[in-house]
Amino acid sequence: MKAILCEAYGPPSQLVLKEIDSPVPGPGQVLVRVEACGVNFPDILLVEGKYQQKPALPFAPGGEICGTVAALGEGVLAPAIGSRVAALMTYGGFAEEVVLDAERLVPVPEGVEPAAAAAVCLAYGTVLHGLRDRGALQPGETLLVLGAAGGTGMAAIQLGKLLGARVIAAASSEAKRQACRDAGADAAVDYTDPNWRETLRGLTGGRGPDVIFDPVGGTVAEPALRSIAWRGRYLVVGFASGEIPRLPFNLALLKGCSVTGVFYGDFARREKAAQLALLAGLFDWVAEGKLVPLVSESFPLEQAVAALERLAARQATGKLVLLTHAAPTAP
Repeated sequence: MKAILCEAYGPPSQLVLKEIDSPVPGPGQVLVRVEACGVNFPDILLVEGKYQQKPALPFAPGGEICGTVAALGEGVLAPAIGSRVAALMTYGGFAEEVVLDAERLVPVPEGVEPAAAAAVCLAYGTVLHGLRDRGALQPGETLLVLGAAGGTGMAAIQLGKLLGARVIAAASSEAKRQACRDAGADAAVDYTDPNWRETLRGLTGGRGPDVIFDPVGGTVAEPALRSIAWRGRYLVVGFASGEIPRLPFNLALLKGCSVTGVFYGDFARREKAAQLALLAGLFDWVAEGKLVPLVSESFPLEQAVAALERLAARQATGKLVLLTHAAPTAP
């Protein structure tokens, strides 16, 4: 089978496409023929050796897949061979086949396309865990999404609206802000504008947002926290800017707010049943037409480097996906 391999930590450009032996499922495991794999910022951190986990070399990046069951290991009775499944993983998805523990697989409802299914597992899973489980977002509250034009940001706009919130998107260009409005945002602000906090204040009647979803970090974090509403919830999701902010704790005191971590990967490891139920709920929304995952571009497996570099350069609006056994869409 073909796989995109990281043989030494470094930039995505040094990833290589290789033909390797197909994996064999052991007891309790399932072999999945990968149809689609999401492309995410953690993939870049993994290959650069900057992520929380450092897989043994060589490894294939790729943390969310959709595919069909090709073989069952000893003791596995379900899912049935030929059925479509999705899974969240740390790495291994940039390949034509992957072996996973059967208990990590979620059935994909009939009619949900592989690219959409792959896009749900990490970005939408992270967002729903953040907004609902960690941020307790309530109908009628105001949600501010930082880095809103990216794959996770767009998911936050959609799920924020689905949960009944008023959503304000923060993005760096008018084209990105318009894309956020098209995705359902009620308003958008330019966080590169020195006066963006005043704009935000006007949009919230001077109150500030109740929940802030921040996958960016960096210099935008402190002014965003200073703008939060009384009893607000600031969700620390990631650091796509490359900089981990150092926030003054007195702001939490003065605002009566909470600063809450959203570590979806560890949630999936520590609370497996809850995470699988969360994914199943997301897939139900997709099957019912309540949620349409925003896949903006898809690439063949062979172009994984191009997809990662596009993501790293912040040129992607919405979700990027690799397709291994289907025709990609034109960028």
